[in-house]
Formats: sequence, C-alpha cells, structure tokens
Amino acid sequence: QVQVVESGGGLVQPGGSLRLSCTASGSMFSIYSMGWYRQAPGKQRELVAAIPSGGITNYADSVKGRFTISRDNAKNTVYLQMNSLKPEDTAVYYCNARHMGLDYWGQGTQVTVSS
Repeated sequence: QVQVVESGGGLVQPGGSLRLSCTASGSMFSIYSMGWYRQAPGKQRELVAAIPSGGITNYADSVKGRFTISRDNAKNTVYLQMNSLKPEDTAVYYCNARHMGLDYWGQGTQVTVSS
C-alpha cells in the first residue's frame, strides 16, 4: 500500500504562484509514475501534469508554460510549481502515484485563485 499526501494549497490572487508538494511512501518511489490531477466543482477530474520514472513530463494544454512538474526521488516527493495562476485553475488538486498497475491517490488540496 502506497500512502500519498499532498500539501501546499491555498488562496492566491490571479497572476500569483503556488507550489504543491506530494510525498509518496515506499522504497520504490523512483519507479512510480507520478501525476497531478485536479477537479473543479461540477467537472470531471482531469490530468494536469505527469512525470513517469523516466522523467519525461506531460502537461495539459491549459497549463503549458505556466506549470512545472518535478520530482526528487531522494525525498520521495513530486512538486507542482504553478505560476501565472488564473481563476479557472481553482480546483482540488490530487496527487497520483501509479505502481504495478495500481493507482494511489492523496486526499487532495484546495487551490483557489481569486482577488
């Protein structure tokens, strides 16, 4: 069982920045595929950014050029740096760890972009 814990959400003004962190348990973290998803009220959960074990990143078109996903395998942690935030980025952000065909989710962290 992999435990996934997110942190770093909050309230930010449009144009501001936030960095989300996600820690996943287990000695095999370096081979986990990690991703950030988000779900806004009344909408389906969507992929924001992903970083597999090989480190080749993938982003939703709506966040390209503004968000950056990275990982620190020594700390079992993946980050999502979010810049130039927009009101439409408001959502609950979830971290996902995928290992041996199984998905593990965190509890989510709220990001609100509002003036």
